[in-house]
Amino acid sequence: MPFLKSIHALDVQTFYWCMARKHRVLITNMSRAISKTADGPLYAVLAMVFWYVGETAWVIIMGAGFTVERLSYLVLKKGFKRNRPADILDNFSSFIIPSDKFSFPSGHTSGAFFMAFLLSEWLPDFQIGWYVWAYHVGLSRIFLGVHFPTDTLMGALLGSSCAMMALTMVGI
Repeated sequence: MPFLKSIHALDVQTFYWCMARKHRVLITNMSRAISKTADGPLYAVLAMVFWYVGETAWVIIMGAGFTVERLSYLVLKKGFKRNRPADILDNFSSFIIPSDKFSFPSGHTSGAFFMAFLLSEWLPDFQIGWYVWAYHVGLSRIFLGVHFPTDTLMGALLGSSCAMMALTMVGI
């Protein structure tokens, strides 16, 4: 357990460093906007676009992959039950109300990295852009005060792993 405690201490220290940045209002407003892009409805719209342009294989990959990603996410959330920063840090309130109680892993980050991975396969010319967006989704969740850095790191790993698995299953 000392190893986990040292990771948590580093996580809290990094979290506080992020919270102490100058231009906090600007960063918070930008974080709200970026975070909203990973709320989920955009993914459904994207699936409809794939279906409309005849890319039904991508709709199946998205559906199957997101099913595995969401189930894994829920198992991890309920299993680890890591409290959010506002619940364990003194004199701290997050800038938004999170959609659920626990923070590990970050579902927004997981979904964003899932989509970045898939979109990089479908439209590889924009790969850097997809991952810059996903990275900023993860950062936004920290700057909004609803996740610790390791929550977003594990979310990125979860989303990427599920996308890789979904693509491997269909042979892409």
